[in-house]
Amino acid sequence: LSNSLCAVHCGDHFLCKACSSRAVNSSNITEGHDAASGSWPSYAAVVIVGFQFGASLINEQWVLTAASFIPLDTLTRWDPTVYLGGYSLSGSNPNEVNRTLEKIICHPEFDFATLKNDICLLKLSAPVNFTDHIQPTCLASENSTYNNESSSWVIGLGYNSDGTFTKTLQEAKVPIVGNNECKGIFQGSYPKITENMICAGDKDSCLFTYGAPLMTKSGSVWLQSGVLSVSACDAFPSVFTRVSQYQKWISDTVRGTQPGFVTFTSPDSSSPTTTAPDV
Repeated sequence: LSNSLCAVHCGDHFLCKACSSRAVNSSNITEGHDAASGSWPSYAAVVIVGFQFGASLINEQWVLTAASFIPLDTLTRWDPTVYLGGYSLSGSNPNEVNRTLEKIICHPEFDFATLKNDICLLKLSAPVNFTDHIQPTCLASENSTYNNESSSWVIGLGYNSDGTFTKTLQEAKVPIVGNNECKGIFQGSYPKITENMICAGDKDSCLFTYGAPLMTKSGSVWLQSGVLSVSACDAFPSVFTRVSQYQKWISDTVRGTQPGFVTFTSPDSSSPTTTAPDV
């Protein structure tokens, strides 16, 4: 994208790098595969007491993730750290930087029992400098729509056959599951699917770390459409918080440079969509 187009589609011009096209080299769905170093520069890892969760950088000092794994006393008791630009849990990460947290703002109507509004914003202790390996993501805007079976990608850590986490960042292609269909799959099960959620994956998919981003490509722009809330394997798709439903809350909460929002409209409008409300 040119700087002028980025200013229209992605907020400030610094988002051009995050909004540029990248090549995905595999259609592997089941377990994902190693992502190339630097291929998802907005990915962030939140580490709390040795446990790693997924997140994404949305401007120079704010990270988007799920609320469900963050204890109320996280800042005062657990001293969480956010890592950006990393790739490997075991090897060298020369492009990685880390920050502690200054502030945690989870959605005021988050309900742990139902996972409604499972979304949280983390303010880093200091801004980060953008590099080829550290860039903010664009976010799906409030009028975005997704067709059933539309392809998206989930980014994070995967599972090895022995049940341990992978040591490198993973990416996996997953189909969107329309909300009407997803409600039927989860009928009588947890959680109750609402218009603020988006489902992705199928019975062969085993997805990744909580808080991890669901990414969708709109033209030449990669944008984040979901935040992983329920990681399911085998029987159910995974459930993500639908980012587009929270544009106003995110914009009202974030200070500094505003995140870039992009409208995603599925190219095949004849297919069942996962708009909110459902159609």
